Parts: sequence; structure tokens; C-alpha cells
Amino acid sequence: MAETFVPSADQRRALRDAFGRFATGVTVVTTSTHRGPIGITANSFTSVSLDPPLLLWCPAKASARHDAFVGSPRFALHVIDKAQDHIAEAFARSAEAFDCCSYALSEHGVPLIEGCPARFECSVRDRIDAGDHTVIIAHVDRVTTEPGRVPHLFLNGRYGSFTPDEGPTRE
Repeated sequence: MAETFVPSADQRRALRDAFGRFATGVTVVTTSTHRGPIGITANSFTSVSLDPPLLLWCPAKASARHDAFVGSPRFALHVIDKAQDHIAEAFARSAEAFDCCSYALSEHGVPLIEGCPARFECSVRDRIDAGDHTVIIAHVDRVTTEPGRVPHLFLNGRYGSFTPDEGPTRE
């Protein structure tokens, strides 16, 4: 039976569960700070535009890492695959979990995690206040992809995988 409700303070869990019914990719966002490199696991990521190349992600204001990411002019967003779940879990717990992965610093000092299905190196274009999150819209400066790596998904609070149908492809 379908459930209908009006989002309110007492329906926060129901709203979160409803949002969780949309499968999202698993990403780790990294940047450099005056203290050194940091990262955060995020599933609030989407493409915005191909021309110009833009993407967005949304750090939660309640996160201790929020201000560092909102204040940074550059970041890298890494799409994580199944073999890298430990990386996503480590950065969900700690901003400085770089001992769990291989990485190199970009020419701008941004940590670039190796072996991801896709990595987007970005410069921030806009920061928009949006309730309990900040929307960061960024220009994609460089992209790295690794054929054969399959992105991991997050749905209903769990990790999973997707096997595409053998149907028609889009050009």
C-alpha cells in the first residue's frame, strides 16, 4: 500500500527513507586545506551541464568537514567501485583516511585517488545555501576514467551493483 505524507520535522526519517529509494553513486570528494589533504564520502552528486562542463555535490552543514570543502577553490570527485568500498567507508569515518588508498597530489595540491571508474578534477564556480546542505557547483577541469571499473551504488542504506540490460544503447 502506498504511503503519502507531508514532509515535516516529525517525518524526517520517512523523508530520508523516501530519498534513499533513489539509487546513487558512491563518491569520495577530496581537497587540500592548510592542515593537509582531506576527503569525505558523498552520494549527493550529479552532472549539471556538458557545455560548459559542470557538476554539483552537496556537503551537509552538520559535517565537521563542511566549511573546509565550502571554502576550498578546488576539489576532486572520485566515483568509487565495489573493490573500493573500504575507501568510501574510511572517508565516511575520517577526513584523513588516505592511508587506505593510493593517491597522488595534483598540480594544485588536490589528492587524486587512483583506480576509480571516473575522477573529476574541478574548480568551484558557485556555492548556494540550501537548507541543511550547501550546493557546490563546479567546472570540470579534467576527467580520468578507467575502463573495466564498475561504479558501486547506494540504495536504501546499502551498497550494491548494477548489471545493465542488453537493450539498445543511446548515442
